[in-house]
Amino acid sequence: MSDPFLTDILPQLASGAAHTHALGFTYEGVEGDRVRLRTPWRADLVGDPETDVFAGGLVTAMLDHVGGLAIWVALGRFAPIATLDLRIDYMRAARPRVDLLSEARCYKLTRTIGFVRAWAFESDPADPVAAAQMTYVINSSDASATGSNLKSRGDAA
Repeated sequence: MSDPFLTDILPQLASGAAHTHALGFTYEGVEGDRVRLRTPWRADLVGDPETDVFAGGLVTAMLDHVGGLAIWVALGRFAPIATLDLRIDYMRAARPRVDLLSEARCYKLTRTIGFVRAWAFESDPADPVAAAQMTYVINSSDASATGSNLKSRGDAA
C-alpha cells in the first residue's frame, strides 16, 4: 500500500507553492531515501543570455528546496522547518538549454535538526553542476521545543 504523504502531499509541497510554481519545479519522485526535482529549461530562468544556462540563484533555490523535501521524507510527515545552514560548491556551469535535476537525502535526523546532502545535475548524478550540504531546524510542538528550557516569569530564580 502506498503512503499518502509520499503520493499526495509531498508532490504538493514540491511544486505547489507560488515560488516553486513560478520557478517551474516539478516533482520527480522518491526512491528510497532520495527525493528528486526537475526544473525544465526556460529562457526567463537564464542568468547570462549569452550562455543560455540557468542562473546560479535558481540552482541555490532548487537545492535548498529539494533539501527541505528530503527532511520531510526522513520524517515521514510535514513539519515546519527552516534552513539553518547551506553550503553550495559549484563545480561547473550547467549545460545550455538543458533541464536541471536535483536530488537530496537526509543522512542524519535528530529531534530538532536534519542534515542533508544534495546535488544538481543534468542527467548523471556523478557529474554534478553543484553539490550542497545543508542543515535544517525542525520545529517541534512537544516539550522539547525551542525555548522549553527557559524559565517562565512565574518561576523562582
